[in-house]
Amino acid sequence: MGENSVKIRYLTLYITEELAGTEVNTLLRRQLGLSGTVLRRVKWLEDGITVDGSRVNVRCRVAAGQVLSVRLSDPDSAGQPWPSRGPVVILYEDSDLVIVNKPPDMLVHPSHGHFADTLGNYLMWHYLENREASGFHPVHRLDKGTTGLLVAAKHPYGQEKLKKQLHTGDFRRIYLAVCDGIPQPSEGLIDVPIGPDENSLTAQRVRPDGKASRTHYRVVRTAGARALVELELDTGRTHQIRVHMAHIGCPLTGDFLYGTEAPELISRPALHSARVEITHPVTGEGLEFTCPLPEDMEKLL
Repeated sequence: MGENSVKIRYLTLYITEELAGTEVNTLLRRQLGLSGTVLRRVKWLEDGITVDGSRVNVRCRVAAGQVLSVRLSDPDSAGQPWPSRGPVVILYEDSDLVIVNKPPDMLVHPSHGHFADTLGNYLMWHYLENREASGFHPVHRLDKGTTGLLVAAKHPYGQEKLKKQLHTGDFRRIYLAVCDGIPQPSEGLIDVPIGPDENSLTAQRVRPDGKASRTHYRVVRTAGARALVELELDTGRTHQIRVHMAHIGCPLTGDFLYGTEAPELISRPALHSARVEITHPVTGEGLEFTCPLPEDMEKLL
């Protein structure tokens, strides 16, 4: 690799006797699991789809002993956050994905008024410093005030594969929350639909015509009139945990939208992404990550 080279991620497939004579298009889709969307991004590149290092058409048929390669890295930065230097705590990283510990009060994506101070901006700077042709492709979202583990793929292929795992046994997300009140019973399933609150630009509410929403909860410990609750989602609705906990009469401590704002106690809704279990999008390996409760939530207990 030359001094000015950029690290590019490729996915390769060795052609066995069984695969000989198969069209490249079939191999890319059935053997490597690439979608048409991903292939359209790279097939026009010189190194997009190659056999033994030479660019090929997707209709090309391969021979035994050859190596098929497809580029996974983003071909350009269009639509990606602008790189800017900032704090980012990386707990795990490889050539396909990154796991970060998001602090409170940091947006995940750039938005109005926040074009250069989000997690996406900081990760793009990190990739730039490491000379990686990687993009910011988050697999799930965390609200601005929520802390903890967030999974982001480095290329669209990884993002697609991981998003398909969401809300299955291959991708588990466990949250910890501190709530006002002690949930009764101490363990259960909140299964009520959620939809937009027509009286607010941002809030959601329980409504019969909303989308199906299911949250499993378990009280871990109590401290006075508060409880530390472990939560796992079957669905991924906006503000789901916050709306569901308020619905059972135990809003998150500090939740200005669904409970009571308490700046003297905590500056945000007390919610933390504590554990993530995923299946690696390329290797198929099972990975598990944990992140301890942040200090501001621990103080509430």
